[in-house]
Amino acid sequence: MLLVIDVGNTNMVLGLYNNNTLYKTWRINTQTPKTSDELGITILSLFKNISITTDVINDVVIASVVPNIMYTLTRGIKKYIGIQPMVISADMDLGIKIIRDDPRECGIDRIVDIVAAKELYGTPAIVIDYGTANTFDVINENNEFITGFITAGVKICADELYSRSAQLPKVELISPKSIVATDTVSSLQVGIVAGRIGETIGIINALKNGLNIPNAKVIATGGLANIIDPNKKIFDIYDPILTLTGIKILYNRNK
Repeated sequence: MLLVIDVGNTNMVLGLYNNNTLYKTWRINTQTPKTSDELGITILSLFKNISITTDVINDVVIASVVPNIMYTLTRGIKKYIGIQPMVISADMDLGIKIIRDDPRECGIDRIVDIVAAKELYGTPAIVIDYGTANTFDVINENNEFITGFITAGVKICADELYSRSAQLPKVELISPKSIVATDTVSSLQVGIVAGRIGETIGIINALKNGLNIPNAKVIATGGLANIIDPNKKIFDIYDPILTLTGIKILYNRNK
């Protein structure tokens, strides 16, 4: 089995692959500081819960946007699983070309999303990942990662409103059923989520028109993507495991 780990700013997602089948996924908090022992024991406990032992783990691969956690994470895996993990980087054979001044400055999560989109769904494509931040990235028909940018995530917008406004409550992030808001909670929900929906539609149209890629597939991933497009009218494809798939593709390409 292959253990794939996607380390994000808020959560760490672990996926266990049995050949090409994703057997199990887990999500743990990234922001709480942990030692290598704590991380190693946590992973062992996840395995134990589904009656998996470390001797069936053939390899481990990590993609991370949190450099500060990498020493303790890799050390914990080495100590408790007995494997030195592969760490995905822009210097690997990616199967795509990154068009920017320094490809190594590009977030590795964005690279693995683009790689997965290209391999699974073809090009050109606009890939949107909804997480702590929202990323909008474009790969053209020549397999070139030509542009991309970052906006504030839905939760960041909600938290910022709450922290800076004395009388505004924290609210559940849900897709609004109507733009008619009759109380403070629904006003916040409509404003926060509808704002991000409008942002998404505007950016997609700007990219398609500005880059002359009217037929580009729009591929979304990330835990909050369903809030943006619950009726499946904005995205062509919603793939909740796009990032894990991209990490596995790059592992297979570079192992």
